[in-house]
Amino acid sequence: MKIKKTIYYWSPHINSTVATVKAVLNSLSGLNKYSNNYEVSLINVFGEWSYYKNKKKNDINFINLFLVRKLDYTKDIVGFFKSRMFYLFVGFFSIVPLFNLIKKKKPDILIVHLLSFIPLILNIIFNFHTKIILRISGFPKLNFFRKKLWLILSKKIYYCTCPSIDLTRQLKSNKIFPSEKIFFLPDPIISINEFISSIKLSNKINVEKPKNKFFISVGRLTKQKNFKYLINEFTKFCKSNNDYDLFIFGEGEEKNELKSLINKNQMINKIFLKGYSKDIFFFMKKAEAFVLSSLWEDPGFVIIEAALSNLSIISSNCKNGPSEFLLKGEAGILFENNKENELKKSLDNFVSLKFNMKNKKILAKKNCINYTLFRHFLIFNKILKY
Repeated sequence: MKIKKTIYYWSPHINSTVATVKAVLNSLSGLNKYSNNYEVSLINVFGEWSYYKNKKKNDINFINLFLVRKLDYTKDIVGFFKSRMFYLFVGFFSIVPLFNLIKKKKPDILIVHLLSFIPLILNIIFNFHTKIILRISGFPKLNFFRKKLWLILSKKIYYCTCPSIDLTRQLKSNKIFPSEKIFFLPDPIISINEFISSIKLSNKINVEKPKNKFFISVGRLTKQKNFKYLINEFTKFCKSNNDYDLFIFGEGEEKNELKSLINKNQMINKIFLKGYSKDIFFFMKKAEAFVLSSLWEDPGFVIIEAALSNLSIISSNCKNGPSEFLLKGEAGILFENNKENELKKSLDNFVSLKFNMKNKKILAKKNCINYTLFRHFLIFNKILKY
């Protein structure tokens, strides 16, 4: 009988709505669904995955690292200082349990998404036989400390995967990891069955239809998503296009600041902070276009879900993925990242081109196939067999 490779995922998180959570679950699900060659488990470090464990999400095997959990980790932790302090707390108390787990179970592969320095440093000190695959996402700031740390740890990393070609090239050019160890691996964003179910459900929900035409934007209310810029640009746009509204969906630490900015701009009847919604596809189907104002993405889950929902896309050309996904502007409208008046001009451009966006929408939707669970599995499966 063929022996299965044992694969553990390490991805402790403090916010259940971040894209990494969905990426990890979908990656696990793909390996389980499309292959019998792997025995895959998700390390439940401090209870952050217990919600999915209780739902028996896709029959994923969970390994509890902390046997006793006295604190309530069901609420997301927001704020830079709080999140960093909590990660330090988790990192410190997970060192010994993780060491014992790897030493006892000896998994063939450990896939590291978040809080990566803990397993990487343990591997340097104890030289585990477990192969570590590091997942690098977003737009990592290569400050002196991080660059030196990665250079030290790179010799012990089996492979490094990235969700965009741009990031793959960036890491290769910095020569931190050997080029032959770096692979492009798109995020498994789309589960076709789940998407179809969500669309069917959106047709049945009892939500009041918006009265006016509206643009939609989705994401955590954080600096990265650059909603302050979006609010200011949309305010200027409305001076000549007053028949459009803006719906922003998401929660986060900048919520009160954004509310204040909306009040300051006298846009309380035009810009609406809608919070988190399980019915996001209902609003995507009704919206005029999806707007991404982020400072960095890779390329961003919501931009792909918007494309799959037949929405036109207006996006910043930020690193490391939106421009790549939108084929340098052939599949959507791109504007210069965080530059004054550029988004306003793109919104004006959309209004004038509204009935000529069909080809862009088709191209964006076709590109979604690269971000399905099955495509992710095919590429990942090749990497794991190297």
